[in-house]
Amino acid sequence: MAVATKRPLEQVVRQSVEGNLPPSVATMPAEMHHELLALQGLPVEQLLGIAAEQTAPAAQARHLELLERNSAGVLTAAEESELAELRLAADRLMLRKAYAWSVLRWRGHPVPALADLPLE
Repeated sequence: MAVATKRPLEQVVRQSVEGNLPPSVATMPAEMHHELLALQGLPVEQLLGIAAEQTAPAAQARHLELLERNSAGVLTAAEESELAELRLAADRLMLRKAYAWSVLRWRGHPVPALADLPLE
C-alpha cells in the first residue's frame, strides 16, 4: 500500500492501526485501479467533491426511461447499448464515490450515515 500510494510506510502503518485501510483495488475493475489508488493522494476537499458527485439529471432521466423501456421489452439494439453504457457509468461513479468515502474515513474524517447521504 505504501508503494502504491507513494506514502511513507510509517504513515500507512499508523493509519492502518488508527482505522481501516481503504479496500484493496484488486477486486475492482482493472481499468479503475490507477484512478482509485490516485484518490488516496488527493486532499480532503477534492475527496469530498468526488464523494458528492451526482449523475447529471439528463443522464438520470434517460437511464430511467431506458430501464422502463427495457422492462416493457421494447428496447432497440442501440438503446440496449446506451443502457449498458449508462449503467456502467453509474456503477463507476458509485465505486469512485464509495472509495473516496473510504479514503476519507481512513484519514479520520467523519462519514455520514447512509440516510444522510444525497440520493442520486
